[in-house]
Amino acid sequence: QVQLVESGGGLVQAGGSLRLSCGASGSIGNINTMAWYRQAPGKQREFVAVLAGDFSTIYPDSVKGRFTISRDTTKNTVYLQMNTLKPEDTAVYYCKAVVDSRAYWGQGTQVTVSS
Repeated sequence: QVQLVESGGGLVQAGGSLRLSCGASGSIGNINTMAWYRQAPGKQREFVAVLAGDFSTIYPDSVKGRFTISRDTTKNTVYLQMNTLKPEDTAVYYCKAVVDSRAYWGQGTQVTVSS
Protein backbone atom coordinates (compact mmCIF):
# COMPACT_ATOMS: atom_id res chain seq x y z
CA GLN A 1 0.00 0.00 0.00
CA VAL A 2 1.08 3.53 -0.81
CA GLN A 3 -0.38 6.65 0.73
CA LEU A 4 -0.18 10.00 -1.05
CA VAL A 5 -0.95 13.37 0.51
CA GLU A 6 -1.08 16.53 -1.58
CA SER A 7 -0.65 20.06 -0.30
CA GLY A 8 0.03 23.55 -1.58
CA GLY A 9 -3.21 24.38 -3.32
CA GLY A 10 -5.01 27.66 -2.87
CA LEU A 11 -6.33 30.80 -4.48
CA VAL A 12 -4.04 32.78 -6.76
CA GLN A 13 -4.50 35.55 -9.30
CA ALA A 14 -3.95 34.92 -12.98
CA GLY A 15 -0.26 35.14 -13.81
CA GLY A 16 0.75 33.95 -10.38
CA SER A 17 2.50 30.79 -9.24
CA LEU A 18 1.90 27.87 -6.90
CA ARG A 19 3.92 24.84 -5.95
CA LEU A 20 2.09 21.65 -5.12
CA SER A 21 3.66 18.90 -3.06
CA CYS A 22 2.81 15.22 -2.82
CA GLY A 23 4.30 13.19 0.00
CA ALA A 24 4.43 9.42 -0.39
CA SER A 25 4.53 6.86 2.41
CA GLY A 26 4.04 3.13 2.79
CA SER A 27 5.45 0.57 0.35
CA ILE A 28 7.21 3.15 -1.77
CA GLY A 29 10.28 1.16 -2.62
CA ASN A 30 9.05 0.23 -6.07
CA ILE A 31 7.53 3.55 -7.08
CA ASN A 32 8.35 4.13 -10.72
CA THR A 33 6.13 6.65 -12.39
CA MET A 34 4.66 9.61 -10.57
CA ALA A 35 2.26 12.08 -12.08
CA TRP A 36 -0.09 14.96 -11.52
CA TYR A 37 -3.63 15.07 -12.84
CA ARG A 38 -6.41 17.60 -12.50
CA GLN A 39 -10.16 17.62 -12.71
CA ALA A 40 -12.26 20.71 -13.24
CA PRO A 41 -15.99 20.76 -12.42
CA GLY A 42 -17.98 18.92 -15.06
CA LYS A 43 -14.86 17.71 -16.85
CA GLN A 44 -12.91 14.47 -17.02
CA ARG A 45 -9.69 14.05 -15.11
CA GLU A 46 -6.68 14.90 -17.29
CA PHE A 47 -2.97 14.49 -16.80
CA VAL A 48 -0.80 17.56 -16.49
CA ALA A 49 2.64 16.09 -15.83
CA VAL A 50 4.34 12.71 -15.74
CA LEU A 51 7.75 11.88 -14.26
CA ALA A 52 9.09 8.47 -15.21
CA GLY A 53 11.62 6.43 -13.29
CA ASP A 54 14.40 7.64 -15.55
CA PHE A 55 13.36 11.21 -14.68
CA SER A 56 12.03 11.89 -18.16
CA THR A 57 8.95 14.10 -18.20
CA ILE A 58 5.86 14.55 -20.32
CA TYR A 59 3.47 17.49 -20.35
CA PRO A 60 0.37 18.22 -22.41
CA ASP A 61 0.50 21.31 -24.60
CA SER A 62 -1.90 23.12 -22.27
CA VAL A 63 0.74 23.39 -19.51
CA LYS A 64 4.03 22.88 -21.37
CA GLY A 65 6.47 25.65 -20.53
CA ARG A 66 4.46 26.71 -17.48
CA PHE A 67 4.39 23.62 -15.24
CA THR A 68 7.38 21.60 -14.02
CA ILE A 69 7.27 18.27 -12.24
CA SER A 70 10.16 17.21 -10.05
CA ARG A 71 10.92 14.62 -7.40
CA ASP A 72 12.97 14.60 -4.23
CA THR A 73 13.69 10.93 -3.57
CA THR A 74 15.25 11.71 -0.19
CA LYS A 75 11.93 13.14 0.98
CA ASN A 76 9.69 10.78 -1.02
CA THR A 77 8.01 13.86 -2.41
CA VAL A 78 7.01 14.95 -5.88
CA TYR A 79 6.37 18.58 -6.72
CA LEU A 80 4.45 20.48 -9.36
CA GLN A 81 5.69 24.02 -9.92
CA MET A 82 2.97 25.99 -11.69
CA ASN A 83 3.83 29.37 -13.20
CA THR A 84 1.86 31.88 -15.24
CA LEU A 85 -1.38 30.38 -14.00
CA LYS A 86 -4.57 30.92 -15.95
CA PRO A 87 -8.22 30.77 -14.86
CA GLU A 88 -8.59 27.59 -16.93
CA ASP A 89 -6.03 25.92 -14.64
CA THR A 90 -8.66 25.97 -11.89
CA ALA A 91 -9.26 22.38 -10.77
CA VAL A 92 -8.65 19.82 -8.09
CA TYR A 93 -5.12 18.52 -8.58
CA TYR A 94 -4.34 14.89 -7.80
CA CYS A 95 -1.06 13.09 -7.32
CA LYS A 96 -0.67 9.59 -8.75
CA ALA A 97 1.97 6.94 -8.13
CA VAL A 98 2.41 3.69 -10.03
CA VAL A 99 3.84 0.82 -8.02
CA ASP A 100 4.14 -2.66 -9.56
CA SER A 101 1.61 -1.65 -12.21
CA ARG A 102 -0.90 -0.53 -9.58
CA ALA A 103 -2.04 3.07 -9.42
CA TYR A 104 -2.46 4.99 -6.18
CA TRP A 105 -4.09 8.40 -5.85
CA GLY A 106 -4.03 11.18 -3.32
CA GLN A 107 -7.12 12.96 -2.07
CA GLY A 108 -6.53 16.06 -4.17
CA THR A 109 -5.86 19.72 -3.51
CA GLN A 110 -7.91 22.62 -4.87
CA VAL A 111 -6.29 25.22 -7.09
CA THR A 112 -8.35 28.28 -7.96
CA VAL A 113 -7.06 30.94 -10.34
CA SER A 114 -8.96 34.21 -10.38
CA SER A 115 -9.03 36.49 -13.42
